[in-house]
Amino acid sequence: MLIERNNLKAFAKQLHDKGVKIAFTNGCFDIIHSGHVIYLNEAKKLADILMVGLNSDESVRRLKGASRPVNNEIDREIVLGNLKAVDYVVIFEEDTPINIICDISPDFLVKGGDYSFDTIVGADFVRSKGGEVLTIPLVEGKSTTQTIKNMII
Repeated sequence: MLIERNNLKAFAKQLHDKGVKIAFTNGCFDIIHSGHVIYLNEAKKLADILMVGLNSDESVRRLKGASRPVNNEIDREIVLGNLKAVDYVVIFEEDTPINIICDISPDFLVKGGDYSFDTIVGADFVRSKGGEVLTIPLVEGKSTTQTIKNMII
């Protein structure tokens, strides 16, 4: 389900007040593949609710180049929002989700195994609020960047 940014902070507070644990991850999810599904399923196991921050089309273009995203944000949101593991999707215009992370103060901040703990945006904030920062191992051979490179060759 898509959640609007202007409702996010109050909604997350209501969840926290009820004792609901929130896991958060984010990404471009340009071409959703089985590696993403496995990753999101593992992230969901950590908490009651999995929120996914989704880079807007403009944000993806700034980060990945003019030829991206392959699928627009509406299509990416619909696919993510219909995955069993994903409870809420929030689209963000910025290059990083730091404002979302601060708004929801997740119990678990989750990224893929290709991230080092030093480079995970919001890690210090989450830890300062008593949350955990975790990485989930990559699924071998499943990479959006590699898939796109293989399409071009």
